[in-house]
Amino acid sequence: MTEVVGVRFKRAGRLYYFDPAGVELELGNWVVVETGRGLEVGWVVISPKQVLSSEITEPLKAVLRKASEEDLRKREEYTGKEREALEKCQELVAQYHLPMKLLSAEYNLDGTRLTFLFSAEGRIDFRELLKELTTTFKARIELRQVGPRDEAKIIGGFGPCGRPLCCATFLSEFSPVSIRMAKEQELPLNPMKISGLCGRLACCLCHEVEQYREMRQKLPPLGQRVITPVGAASVVAVNPLKQTVTVRLESEATVELAVGEVKTIEDD
Repeated sequence: MTEVVGVRFKRAGRLYYFDPAGVELELGNWVVVETGRGLEVGWVVISPKQVLSSEITEPLKAVLRKASEEDLRKREEYTGKEREALEKCQELVAQYHLPMKLLSAEYNLDGTRLTFLFSAEGRIDFRELLKELTTTFKARIELRQVGPRDEAKIIGGFGPCGRPLCCATFLSEFSPVSIRMAKEQELPLNPMKISGLCGRLACCLCHEVEQYREMRQKLPPLGQRVITPVGAASVVAVNPLKQTVTVRLESEATVELAVGEVKTIEDD
């Protein structure tokens, strides 16, 4: 068994596991850890627990310490500088006429590394920009291109439901979404209605598809011959949410009935 602790660095950000390394930690504690970007401050979202060693896919980095007031002050200081860094980078992007959209700037804890996230239609030759940024900020610079979904997550906004975007509020990772999910929920296959602000299929298509599948299993398939209180009929439509079926009688009339009121002919 191996002891791990779950740490997050951003709201709705990805969850990372670290070795507590003997540091006594509780939910909500701020901690300093070593990452690929150097020292960073995050907070504990999963308290230390034991997991099977076979579940650990790569060596765990250790929690260095609980974050001190000085660590949190430095984090706040560099967070405050990120807007200025983004504006300066935007000026240089315009100067070099680069077709890229800057999204965010992120310092690590001690300001030795500065990461700029951007979106673009294709590959960008930003070598000259990188040199200029390194000279300007006297830090190690990383320019990272992200896709449409990550762009929406960074910028945020409101979906057609009127609520803040799922990806910006609670989704820490993106799940695969398919057009089949929309079909199973009998949604209109209009791209404008089933796509998110990112232009991709809306993540919320995943939220209820399993419930739809479970509810559909309780309903007869379309075309099924059934016996109803008003006579023999064929199923022409189903409503998983209401748990009702619409049937066509031999008289060609249609009626909506609760699933408990119909019985398949094969069950007789």
